[in-house]
Amino acid sequence: MNPQIHNGSGLGVERLTDLLVFSFLQHGPSDKLQEELKRLGRTLPVPTGPQGPCEEELQTDGSRCSHFVSEGRNRGSETQEDVIRNIAQQLAQIGDMMDHRVPPSLVGHLVMQFRDRNLSEEGRRACLATAVDQVLQACPRDMEEEKTMLLVTMLLARKVTSHTPSLLRTVFHTTVNFINQNLPTYVRDLVRNEMD
Repeated sequence: MNPQIHNGSGLGVERLTDLLVFSFLQHGPSDKLQEELKRLGRTLPVPTGPQGPCEEELQTDGSRCSHFVSEGRNRGSETQEDVIRNIAQQLAQIGDMMDHRVPPSLVGHLVMQFRDRNLSEEGRRACLATAVDQVLQACPRDMEEEKTMLLVTMLLARKVTSHTPSLLRTVFHTTVNFINQNLPTYVRDLVRNEMD
């Protein structure tokens, strides 16, 4: 099976990552974060909940509804966005067990860095990379390296946004960019393997 993403013009791993990170963050404990996620979900070109099939369908609020589809998929089979949500849920459960490995001081430092309006996107990615490296040093080596890196990256995003929900948009976009820059093949293969 050759999973492809269609949003009119056939988008790639970027939208997989959008939905993966968004779904992971939905498993956060903060009610305030959930409110921010709803707002963010209305601006993202990814489906944010179970919806019927739609490809570039104009919604009543004027936005477009993207729909992830897989070539050759039957209507009754699991959709690609269902698979991504399931992966995010599994990763969130593992993240819950690893949560204690992230020092509160590291989260506080990341919050300060993300609040710095003078820091460029590249600078924010560098701060996130440094934090990911610090947490990775405290992680057991019983998972594959890419999976651990993906998990730690999204866990840091969840902890920062749970601490300061107003940073959600910035943290979300930086996290997605970081993953797309460092783990695009892993994310694509992770979804493809689950679809098979």
